[in-house]
Amino acid sequence: MKYERLTREQLEELHPEFINFLATQSITAEEWSRIKEEQPGVAEEELDVFSDLVWEGVLTRVAYMENIAQQQMHLFHLTEKEMKLISVKVMNPDIDLRTPEGFGWFKKNWQSDFVEYLTASKAYTDDPNADKFELVRQGAVITRGDLYRWFDQVIEN
Repeated sequence: MKYERLTREQLEELHPEFINFLATQSITAEEWSRIKEEQPGVAEEELDVFSDLVWEGVLTRVAYMENIAQQQMHLFHLTEKEMKLISVKVMNPDIDLRTPEGFGWFKKNWQSDFVEYLTASKAYTDDPNADKFELVRQGAVITRGDLYRWFDQVIEN
């Protein structure tokens, strides 16, 4: 398996797509029930293949990710050739960016001496989707990129 198996909740959300996936392999609902009962290893393999296909599709299309910790934000723009990073570090130990109060403090004080910024970029390895998935493993979530674009605009000006 290249990535990781989708959670039960994710698989439930993607139930129609999973049915189509099975249909492309000429597996009917009755056959799937039989496979799950009589060949659980084969059923597990099918779930793994489906999960990898879903991850591959998602990672190919994703453009922005965020990883927000207590006092740091890592905002990623995933372009065709590289990963761009805007890193934000808050030097106030009382602030937790994951809370509404902490993020509110940040919105008021983003230009203060208590906030540091860093930008960087990194070329992908030979497998860009694996690089993106590693960000997911480290806690990044896929976003629309509003925060990244806002910072990018602020930094340019």
